[in-house]
Amino acid sequence: MHAGQGGVSNLRRVRARVRGRVQGVSYRAETRREGRRLGVTGWVKNEPDGSVLLEAQGTGAQLDELLVWLKDGPPLAVVTSVDVGDVEPVAGEDDFDVRY
Repeated sequence: MHAGQGGVSNLRRVRARVRGRVQGVSYRAETRREGRRLGVTGWVKNEPDGSVLLEAQGTGAQLDELLVWLKDGPPLAVVTSVDVGDVEPVAGEDDFDVRY
């Protein structure tokens, strides 16, 4: 089942800030690929301070798998921290994409 189906009652949404060498190493593109592979919805973007910010929505299992992936990221990334918090689910979202 795609995460965007069936309402938001069984879905969880997290906001994560990833720090380290995470810009200029395809972190956003690879996070989008991984999020889509897992079937989560949301977005990822670069921040002016050099971090990457994202929100992802899906089942607990989908998010757990994405959060494990975020700690390593793509091969050229060097992740020093991932700060995660829960936020309110968003209804009607149907993709995981890069924001600019």
